[in-house]
Amino acid sequence: MGIPANNNAPKISATTTPTAPHLAAVNAAAASFAGLTSKLDYLSPDDLEKVRQAYRFADEAHLGQLRNNGEPYITHPIAVAAQCAEWKIDAQALMAALLHDAMEDCSVSKAELIERFGSPVAELVDGLTKLDKLQFNTREENQAESFRKMLLAMARDVRVILIKLADRSHNMRTLGDMPRSKWGRIASETLDIYAPIAHRLGLNQTYRELQDLSFRYLRPWRYTILAKAVTKARSRRRDLIQKVQKELEIAFAAASISVRISGREKTLYSIYKKMDSKHLSFAQVTDIYGFRIILPQVIDCYSALGVLHQLYKPLPGKFKDHIAIAKLNGYQSLHTTLVGPSNVNVEFQMRTEAMHVVAESGVAAHWLYKVNKSDEAASERLGTNWLQSLLDIQDETRDAGEFWDHVKVDLFPDAVYIFTPKGQIMAMPRGATIVDFAYSIHSNVGDRTVSARINDEQVPLRTELKNGDVVEVVTETTATPNPAWLGFVRTGRARSKIRHHLKTMAHTESEELGEKLLAQALRAEGIDRFPEDDATYAPIWDKLLRFTGSKTRQELLTDIGLGKRIAHIVAKRLMHLLADNGQRPDALLLTRERFTAHESTSQGSITLDGSENASVQFAKCCRPVPGDAIVGYLGRGEGLVVHAHDCPVAKKLQHKDSERFITVEWADEPIRAFEAGIIVTAKNGKGVLAKVAAALAAAEADIVHIDMGHDGAQDDVEFRFVVGVRDTAHLAVALRNLNRTAPVMRAERRKVPLSS
Repeated sequence: MGIPANNNAPKISATTTPTAPHLAAVNAAAASFAGLTSKLDYLSPDDLEKVRQAYRFADEAHLGQLRNNGEPYITHPIAVAAQCAEWKIDAQALMAALLHDAMEDCSVSKAELIERFGSPVAELVDGLTKLDKLQFNTREENQAESFRKMLLAMARDVRVILIKLADRSHNMRTLGDMPRSKWGRIASETLDIYAPIAHRLGLNQTYRELQDLSFRYLRPWRYTILAKAVTKARSRRRDLIQKVQKELEIAFAAASISVRISGREKTLYSIYKKMDSKHLSFAQVTDIYGFRIILPQVIDCYSALGVLHQLYKPLPGKFKDHIAIAKLNGYQSLHTTLVGPSNVNVEFQMRTEAMHVVAESGVAAHWLYKVNKSDEAASERLGTNWLQSLLDIQDETRDAGEFWDHVKVDLFPDAVYIFTPKGQIMAMPRGATIVDFAYSIHSNVGDRTVSARINDEQVPLRTELKNGDVVEVVTETTATPNPAWLGFVRTGRARSKIRHHLKTMAHTESEELGEKLLAQALRAEGIDRFPEDDATYAPIWDKLLRFTGSKTRQELLTDIGLGKRIAHIVAKRLMHLLADNGQRPDALLLTRERFTAHESTSQGSITLDGSENASVQFAKCCRPVPGDAIVGYLGRGEGLVVHAHDCPVAKKLQHKDSERFITVEWADEPIRAFEAGIIVTAKNGKGVLAKVAAALAAAEADIVHIDMGHDGAQDDVEFRFVVGVRDTAHLAVALRNLNRTAPVMRAERRKVPLSS
């Protein structure tokens, strides 16, 4: 098929610069599949053919596109695939590496890739395309950290990140062909985002290369000066290094320990960072050179440590055991710094071959390990539970998604990363909901939230956030927090803000209740008109506040509503103050109120319809419902607590605090359901709970809570329910339904506290 070339591709290295004739042969070799084939000897013939087909497709798709250096564009996908092949990555990922620019640069659709190469390959390419669209626009450290975490979190498959790192590595190697004006942005992005990702995944070789390449283009002059200094130092210390290596070989041979010794040189960027952070000159950086010692077994690493410490004097505080306590990314080695010949400090790293693979390739080692493992004992030599668990998942499920989920849980166990509609990245705790997100923006946003959209789709407010979600919250100025939110929010900030608002709302309702109680108590004293909060009654309120000790009128009324003050005592004092001001009690009203008032109080009656919210509580001890005879108790600081008239708890309170009881009555049409306790005794058997629940559902009684007890081996089982009913008649219907159900032996209302 012919796909038109896209010479305006947004890829950082794409261009239409014509190639020089004398480079034609070189370019043809770089663009051929032959150079890649030699790295793919670990693939089966079938997989190799699939990779070849992906190459042919990509070659045709990029036909006519050239890089800045004049090479055919296909050389870039080949280089990316070659890097992935170094990690022995599977055929699907190699195909995706070859095709990774096809969707973005060549207008190839995902559907076409699915048809030609299958869904897994298309998903990998699609994931890479989505990551390419993310733009890093700020150099703020916290935003950079969020960005790289989000890149990791958004990738559903670890291979997406590996291909992306290979892609970035090749782009950095060829950055010199780009205009100098772009060096800073691309190198900064690489240093702040991609190098730390490589480090976090344990890809140390890639990590070091990306750091040095970024340093080269960010600080060209310093890079050049430092490179020259290292070259000179290397030549001066060549004899020293050779002497150390010879002494090591003799010492280990004498100890009969088989070793492989290689030199290790500190990267230019790490030297620069050490000089910059510790204000050192180049001559003061003493650990530029080191040795890596590869040993057969873990125990040999510790034996080698003893040999080294006998050979050279160790520096205090410079020993680290990363074998016993591996780094988060799986890295394991023993590190020690010794004073070598000529008093030069030399660092030594000791590790096994398996540890070396992990140290250089990190997460990618699980592909290398699968290919190279020769026996079951090799898995133990990896020495890290984290990496081994990844290998086990890969071997057991072959599910790249599950493998990557496990990696992400260990890398960032408690966070998901999401976008605001304006593109800002925000980190939220795992399990956080839309309401948590709204409160993390601002408390006013959270308080006024009414709905939300995730990725332009309407979702419930309790929806848990996922990595990469774009979350938009819809607010209304009249909205208030819902107490039900406390049941699903995860963050302390959201919980505290909701509780604060509900507490404020409760005080407002308590103030309204207090005013209502005081007005009724005044009527019992013959005062029909409640004194307003205005200039006329201001002197009277001031005198009343001095009498009660309250700071404000609102505080006094709230205290009455919360039961901290008795309304009829305050009313008597207020009545005297009004009388002193010339307002006399109405004798007719006084007679009527006292004639009809409850025998134990003179505060009148409160009508309840279920809309009272926090200012009125319905006692858990008896759970009254409309139709029950009820009494109201003004608890100290609890507001009005409603009990059933025959409740034993209420009778004890009446005996001690009769002045705190007021008359309450049900409204003709309550606006909500009320909780009632039911105890059901039934014959134990299969499906008994389902039958009991079905009987309650048939009666339209909502199950609020259920307690089954702990002994399930008895012939009989006892269920204790809290159900929502409209009134006593509705409760009677529910009980009748239960008693008619086959396994139920007895169902009755229970006016005692139930487990909750």
